[in-house]
Amino acid sequence: MQKFTLAVVGAGVIGRTHIERILKSPEFTLAGVAEPSQAGRQWCAERNLPTYDNHCALLDATQAQGVVIATPNATHVQVATDCMTRGIPVLIEKPVADTLASAEQLIQVEKDTGVPVLVGHHRRQNPILQRARQIIAEGRLGQVVSANVMANFYKPPAYFDVAWRRQTGGGPVLINLIHDIDMLIFMLGEVLAVQGSLSNSVRGFEVEDTGAALLEFKCGTQAVMTVSDTATSPWCWDFCAGEQSQYPRQNVQTHFLSGTQGSLSLPDLALWHYKGDRHWHHELTREQTTVHEIDVYVQQLRHFRAVAERRETPICSAQDGWRTLQATQALLNAAQSGQRQTCPTFRT
Repeated sequence: MQKFTLAVVGAGVIGRTHIERILKSPEFTLAGVAEPSQAGRQWCAERNLPTYDNHCALLDATQAQGVVIATPNATHVQVATDCMTRGIPVLIEKPVADTLASAEQLIQVEKDTGVPVLVGHHRRQNPILQRARQIIAEGRLGQVVSANVMANFYKPPAYFDVAWRRQTGGGPVLINLIHDIDMLIFMLGEVLAVQGSLSNSVRGFEVEDTGAALLEFKCGTQAVMTVSDTATSPWCWDFCAGEQSQYPRQNVQTHFLSGTQGSLSLPDLALWHYKGDRHWHHELTREQTTVHEIDVYVQQLRHFRAVAERRETPICSAQDGWRTLQATQALLNAAQSGQRQTCPTFRT
């Protein structure tokens, strides 16, 4: 199979994650990087990467078969539109856009051009999550009645030297918890309504540092989620799922789903159920599935290539990204208003 040529827009933390995978892979070649900042350009220069001031210059100078967009959220749709109108498929980092209206614009561009979009909710690539989804779909849990999720970790003071991380939109809900919300949507389907509460009492920044949410799913599941980036805690998917090597791995579980026939914890994929009659006086049986570990970012690039070549449909489409963004913004709105927020179904 011939190498697939990719370009990357944005050489920040997540952009560099993609670039490093592309450079190491025998399946891809890097056409160039668009990066306006001096720090990002210096990082590219140290690796002798072709670098351009903006994405239009990059697109004009290269013949990329796909573009990875890892820019600030508010720029996602414009950059993607410029690529798609040239016929180039895009992989857009999460969230798909900064607003639902912008995400809807992107969905319309995709319809108009016929050029595919993949949204970078990378956890969907993880075999653990895919197996959990299969277990639920097979009915092993029966009706899933509740879910409990913890996303609690500590960000050091230097993290907040960047101004936008102290401002609205830069907190752990949109940066971190959105991944866990997407995981639940991937496993359970659409969200019906959201209630929530947020606090900035520890750091006192404009943005939240701690929050709690209740998500009501259309399938009937009630999910309770907590998030904090000021907690000394091991209970965080990034710490225990092994997706990112920069975090010391913790042998704990963070996601718990309870159903009428059984319950499942993640990431260990431990399934609890009764072998005979269900009764609280009877012993529960524990089964565990072991799946092969993969680099989810490499797998995402492979999937993106298949999407770009029309061999696969996106595991997270622009419309899927819209659903996850809607539920996440509903949490922010519910916390601000103190009112339950409904999540209407996307209408094509």
